[in-house]
Amino acid sequence: MVFRPRPNHPYAHAARLPDEGEVDLASILPGEGPIEIEIGPGRGGFLFERAAAAPGTRLLGLEIRLKWSAIVDERLGKHGLHPRVRSLNADAREALPRLRPDASVAAFFLHFPDPWWKKRHEKRLVMNPKLLDEITRLLVDGGELYVQTDVEERAELYEAQIGAHPDLEPAGDAPGSARMAENPYGARSPREHRAIEDGLPVTRMRYRRKPRQPIGA
Repeated sequence: MVFRPRPNHPYAHAARLPDEGEVDLASILPGEGPIEIEIGPGRGGFLFERAAAAPGTRLLGLEIRLKWSAIVDERLGKHGLHPRVRSLNADAREALPRLRPDASVAAFFLHFPDPWWKKRHEKRLVMNPKLLDEITRLLVDGGELYVQTDVEERAELYEAQIGAHPDLEPAGDAPGSARMAENPYGARSPREHRAIEDGLPVTRMRYRRKPRQPIGA
């Protein structure tokens, strides 16, 4: 659930979706070029690096933490990246079902999600079947879902969840596997940078959206 601040809150100006109804992605990211969405951009490191690596791409970050969504979006504007790149204060689990149209997003990124380890925190996990349904609805045919983690237990959980989805197929280094040795996007999240510097293993997984069946097929 996204925190709604009082008008005098220091980050009350944070950009967010309208309170109700469906939202056309073109109203958030006007212009041309493929759309990519990062779930949980945090302090925005990946958004800035990806914006430089893919200058023809429109990028949207959905960040549940009010402070960082506001700070990052303001920084994006100061760097001249608005309206091509935005960071909105939103819970992706609530935001994705409202986004339209279907088959409009080229890629989704989840970098080191779900830092919740206790049983009572399971309800806070971002990755779940409902989220995957919304991701596959929004992905273009052949669109990519990229997930990475430095916790093997989480990697196995994501492989089981995503691998069971009928509309996604593994697209890693080897046939039938989602795992990748390297990050292919020319941009890293701050945590990925730290993991590499510390010599920690990172599990990287990529999946592709299967082609949709023609209506009536």
